[in-house]
Amino acid sequence: MNNRSAIFLLLVAFLAVAFICDIFTGNAPISVNEAWAALFNTSGDPIIDEIIRNYRLPKAITAMIAGAALSLSGLLMQTLFRNPLAGPDVLGVSAGAGLGVALLTMLSGTAVYPFISSMGSMAQVVAAVGGAALVLLLILGVSARIKDSITILVLGMIFGYVASAMVTILQSFADPDSLKVFVTWTFGSLGGVTWDKMPLLFAFVLTGVAVAYLLQKALNSLLLGENYAASTGLNIKRNRFLIITIAAIITGTVTAFTGPIAFVGVVIPHFARSFLGTVNHKTILPATLLMGSILMLVCDIVSQIPIANRTLPVNAVTAVFGAPMIVWIVLKRKKL
Repeated sequence: MNNRSAIFLLLVAFLAVAFICDIFTGNAPISVNEAWAALFNTSGDPIIDEIIRNYRLPKAITAMIAGAALSLSGLLMQTLFRNPLAGPDVLGVSAGAGLGVALLTMLSGTAVYPFISSMGSMAQVVAAVGGAALVLLLILGVSARIKDSITILVLGMIFGYVASAMVTILQSFADPDSLKVFVTWTFGSLGGVTWDKMPLLFAFVLTGVAVAYLLQKALNSLLLGENYAASTGLNIKRNRFLIITIAAIITGTVTAFTGPIAFVGVVIPHFARSFLGTVNHKTILPATLLMGSILMLVCDIVSQIPIANRTLPVNAVTAVFGAPMIVWIVLKRKKL
């Protein structure tokens, strides 16, 4: 067994341990034996069964999916733009999702609110997907006309800034209750994805992962620049379109279901390259998926540790974990 095989086995083992620990961690005082019994049979207490099966278990699965998806999106963006700080939100898709949710919260009390409320908990998801889709369409429209990827990157960031500015304007007009709803969404949460929503989230992310695997050769060619990739016969325009679309769709979908989650997509690709000692996407891509899931599970576990009878926003926890990781990688490699 070579070193890389051993690393992958270790990552799978860490993933399994983190997944189990996440299910057993929470505010409710549930013992390990009770949680284990609720998972596979019954604990004898319907409340405990409900917490384990319909809250903690789907939350842990959501953490795995979200971590893998955001990490994959970051890897795609860093490869396409050859920018070590590129992440899932670099094209403004996350800001677009936030704009959609902001617009939704501002519509409370208007004539369209009865229609919105009829969608129940899916209303925020639909609004976030709509906002993200709008920004994605703008990016794709730009990419069809502009050849330079760096220009697309800059314009994507500008679209994100504009969306964020519009959110700020909406917040200034919001009533306190609506503002609280939106701010709570920006904290990020893995606990809002119920079993009926899970198939939709999983389908979008799985599609993105499948397409990314098909693009491995193209991604490896792009590592040496678009001019080199074009000289090998690669259709730059088509592959750029696919990479941007997949990264934006999975980022927008995850943001819609969980709220904005920072740093995971930026830091994990660097960690994968550092630990595996290669930039080959055949190796880096699966490692990125595994490490992203592990980091998100660990962050969710930390966020559940009660402090003053409160849990921490998962978005803040990922930032606290992610920033020192980037610093450590820079100090170790003396560059990104």
